[in-house]
Amino acid sequence: MADFVYPPVILTIRTLWKYLGLKFDFQGDENIPRKGGAILAINHVSYFDFAITGTAALPAGRYVRFMAKKEIFAHKIAGPLMRGMHHINVDRENGAASFVAALRALKSGEIIGIFPEGTISTSFEIKGLKSGAVRLAMGAGVPVIPTIIWGSQRVWTKGVKRNLRRRYFPVSVSFGEPIFYQRGDDLDLAESQLREKLLSMLRHVQDNYPDSHVGQRWAPTRLGGTAPAPLN
Repeated sequence: MADFVYPPVILTIRTLWKYLGLKFDFQGDENIPRKGGAILAINHVSYFDFAITGTAALPAGRYVRFMAKKEIFAHKIAGPLMRGMHHINVDRENGAASFVAALRALKSGEIIGIFPEGTISTSFEIKGLKSGAVRLAMGAGVPVIPTIIWGSQRVWTKGVKRNLRRRYFPVSVSFGEPIFYQRGDDLDLAESQLREKLLSMLRHVQDNYPDSHVGQRWAPTRLGGTAPAPLN
């Protein structure tokens, strides 16, 4: 698949990270296969999760094709860029076409990025997961790489005004060991196991995060923060 748009976008994004002063801690890229299809199942805490997770995957030599809602593709600037980077348009009212497109991409050897919570978690905890990531993994015969991002919510998240001042704070991304599913596996059990793995990884990343969570709007109540309580 020819990639004429992705490289210049990466240069622009890296310039933005440098301007913001973000201090990245990327762990586990050895768990991303260097060739062949795979799914990154990522928690979702900010509007920058796409770009930051994509940046974290670059040392593995892979471009991530993200599944993103159709409203982004309809934007006059973002839309052409999303299509040029071969991301996958998701119509939540008719998801069959996007499922088939993702399945085709996985079988052709692409890395697909999915936010199985479906939307940003305003509590910054792991919400209930939708089954798409597991179903795609079963259908395509590819592994799921559980992925945690933390700290990006301090830049721009749902319900909080965007703040693009230079602030020099840490952002962590951790790629877990691949999880393999077989056709016929119990879907509910597989989804539950993936959520438990994401929960475990999130807590490990939070425990090792260098800044205190206490009293912070971007931190969950479980850690002494003041984010809204989980809805589920």
